[in-house]
Amino acid sequence: MTRAEVFLGLGSNQGERRAHIEGGLEALERGGIAICRRSALYETEPVGLADQPWFLNLVVNGTTELTPQSLLRLSQHIEKDAGRVTGVRFGPRPLDIDILLYDDQIVRSERLEIPHPRLHERRFVLVPLVEIAGEARDPRNGRRFAEILAGLGDEKKVTRSKENAF
Repeated sequence: MTRAEVFLGLGSNQGERRAHIEGGLEALERGGIAICRRSALYETEPVGLADQPWFLNLVVNGTTELTPQSLLRLSQHIEKDAGRVTGVRFGPRPLDIDILLYDDQIVRSERLEIPHPRLHERRFVLVPLVEIAGEARDPRNGRRFAEILAGLGDEKKVTRSKENAF
C-alpha cells in the first residue's frame, strides 16, 4: 500500500489544551500517522461562537496508509477519547482534529470533505499550514495557501503561543 501525505489541524479550548493536543498527536502516531513536521502552537480567537475560551491550534504534516475515511474514523475516535461530546456547532471542545489535505485528492461525501471546506477562510489553520508548507497549493484551484492567507483580513487574532517547546 502506498503512503499518502496528509495535513491535519488540531485545536483545543477546554481543560489542559496543550495536553489534549499532545495526547492527540500521540494517538495519531499510534493509529498509523507518521508525523514529519509540526507547526508552532498558536493562540487563536474562536470562530463561529465568540463566547468561549480561545483555542490553542497547530498543523501537522505526516504520512499514512489509512484511507481518508479510516483517517476520519481514527480522528473522531481520538476526539471522543479526549472527552469531546456532540454539542453546539463550533462550540468549545477539548480536542478537535480536522483533515485539511490528503495528498492532492478532492473527496466529497456525506461525512467527509477534503480539502477541508473552510480551510481557505480560516487564518487559525492557514497561518500554521503556511509555516510548515509555504509552497502547498489548494488542489481545488491550484492557488498557494500563502497567497490565500495574504488575501484574508485579520479580524480574528492568531498569535504564536508562548508554549511552543515540545
